Amino acid sequence: MAGGVGDGRLGWSIGIFLTHFPIFPCCCCGKESTRNPGAMASDARGLAFAPQSSKINTGSPLDSPCMNLIHQLVETARAPERDAPLLDTALAIAMLEYPALDTQAYRRRLDDWGRTLRARLPQDPEIEDSIRALNDFLFAELGFQGNLDNYYDPRNSFMNDVLDSRRGIPLTLSIVYIELGRRLGLPLEGVSFPGHFLVKLSLADGAVVLDPFNRGVSLSEDDLGRLLREVATDEPDDFGPLLASARKQEIVIRLLRNLKAVYQRDGKVEKALEIVNLILAIDPAQLPEYRDRGLILTELECARAAAADLGHYLAHCPDDEDADAIRALIEELVEEPQSLH
Repeated sequence: MAGGVGDGRLGWSIGIFLTHFPIFPCCCCGKESTRNPGAMASDARGLAFAPQSSKINTGSPLDSPCMNLIHQLVETARAPERDAPLLDTALAIAMLEYPALDTQAYRRRLDDWGRTLRARLPQDPEIEDSIRALNDFLFAELGFQGNLDNYYDPRNSFMNDVLDSRRGIPLTLSIVYIELGRRLGLPLEGVSFPGHFLVKLSLADGAVVLDPFNRGVSLSEDDLGRLLREVATDEPDDFGPLLASARKQEIVIRLLRNLKAVYQRDGKVEKALEIVNLILAIDPAQLPEYRDRGLILTELECARAAAADLGHYLAHCPDDEDADAIRALIEELVEEPQSLH
């Protein structure tokens, strides 16, 4: 199975929308709120268009603990790797679902595993020996594996659940692999390969590409071509650009997009909206998210905010393959009478 839960494209067909007026849960504590979609849209836009600064003024009536959690996540995602490791950011995302999560306990668990594994290796191990030991420990001894039975379970995107169940999707298993490998001194890097996140180790004469979703096996060009064909992508003449090292923020946004896609698949549009807002708070230049948020807001009957987001997207992507359908939708939205929220 190809590993990408979400690919950034539309999560549903344009023109087919539900018309309901849901009760919105708080984005982290799960309490029901009687806030209406218009209020949520207003808060969402305040968060998404926040300046690139250490504080985000949303003007939101959300509970302070919830907003503090969002601020922390955005700051952690933007921070350099040396100041906020990838594991810390992944655990911060998990706190959206588990606000009382003891993140230090999970960091200690990775540290303990790292010490256990280092003690089994010689003083200056060969790279091949370190990778073999990492694979044996993580997959054979600890039992980590891809969650094929419940691939679209949102818990596959929450790092605490992945570490507890030892099941995950390619991206979250890769984060565990990278973090544990770095504790062995292996400079592992993420690769945002189409449809299936991978890991690579750069060497003097090239790079070794590894697949933690499949027990850390090393991949050949034929294997990479097969993965591309699974997501209907043409095989390139040069795999180099597809194997570029992924920056931490890029990995975080891909993790959030996976979570958004799962919520869309499950019809949890209010949760999908929360994730879109977070992505745009981290990086307002993620243009497809304005399109997706516009579609979500349309479903939530927030016509004015939806039209603004869709218009913003078209202004920057006028040649999108869905441009005509989006323009038609905007025309419908601006003609709709505004509801009182």
